Amino acid sequence: MALSFLIVDTYYPAFLESFHARRPELVGADYEETLGALMTTCFGTSDFYSKNLRLLGHEAIDVIANDRVLQAKWAASHDMALASPPASQKLMRRIPYLRRYAEERDWILPLLARRIKEERPDVLYVQDIGLCEPWFIREVRPFAKLIVGQIASLPPAERYLRGCDLILTSFPRFVDRFRSLGIGSEYLKIGFESTVLDRLTELPHPYGAVFVGGFANVHTQGSAILEKVAAEIELDVWGYGAESLPAGSALKKRFHGEAWGLDMYNVFHNSKIVVNRHGLVAPENEAFANNMRLYEATGVGAMLLTDEKDNLDQLFELGTEVVSYSDVHDLVEKIRYYLAHEEERSAIAHAGQERTLKDHTYLQRMKELEQIIEAYS
Repeated sequence: MALSFLIVDTYYPAFLESFHARRPELVGADYEETLGALMTTCFGTSDFYSKNLRLLGHEAIDVIANDRVLQAKWAASHDMALASPPASQKLMRRIPYLRRYAEERDWILPLLARRIKEERPDVLYVQDIGLCEPWFIREVRPFAKLIVGQIASLPPAERYLRGCDLILTSFPRFVDRFRSLGIGSEYLKIGFESTVLDRLTELPHPYGAVFVGGFANVHTQGSAILEKVAAEIELDVWGYGAESLPAGSALKKRFHGEAWGLDMYNVFHNSKIVVNRHGLVAPENEAFANNMRLYEATGVGAMLLTDEKDNLDQLFELGTEVVSYSDVHDLVEKIRYYLAHEEERSAIAHAGQERTLKDHTYLQRMKELEQIIEAYS
């Protein structure tokens, strides 16, 4: 049965500001053209859900709820206007949590509610479960048949969870936690969008070992490991939160700034080894492999060198499709080994890509999602 999906996501504010600053020609563009341009950046899950749901015969619309520039264009096309941020909100710009709270209250959720009331989707699919404020869910519930939240990070307060009919998570043990609260929950893994391969570019001189990620908050422990690696070997680094690194950080020696979306995919595609490490999200899930790098790196053909996790062998064949490391010394030695043994490295990279394109694409994930939604509808 064909369904209509309204897929709601939020993007990092710094990325949105950068995108609109780099695309001044979009100032006069309409909502659809601007949204299309934003989707071409391949940021986060981009339109990977919607395009594959449409391939499966469903209707699917993407809403980037916190993109003020984009949403102002939608509002204008519906004879609405977004109020200017109040002075108090401007003062809170340096406090992300308070800034987000003010934006949700003043325009994000009210505008999103208007959108949901117009679209009346069969499935309201909220990628950012932090948007599920109780008052907001009460207002939109009559206009969506099934409200689905998704989470791949530390859960918010319980009141946000209870507004969902179903919570999907790529953390296996969150499923039991949510079910114990009486909330429907299912396991849905992250994936890779194969159409990204059509947009990659080749560099004349590929990188050796690279890391792209964050350096603050839940990544503190992992950053300490990377510091030791960068002190011993050449590690090219991109990421956010670099301002939190100490002045003498070895990671700054080959730091290239931030790399989002397609820029990140091109870094991986032009690298021999992608180093991955998981952040500390929740103790109960610490032993599980679960982040986007697993699939992004293998999907574009780099060799993935990732931290050991209990379920990694359920996703890839260890030593054949990906390589794992146990500690910083093991990581350094394996980087050196595989950079010196190109034939072995290349074979693993190729096998890892084949596995991802066979079992871990977003088309495969949306087929799995179809079955889950059918069971809860």
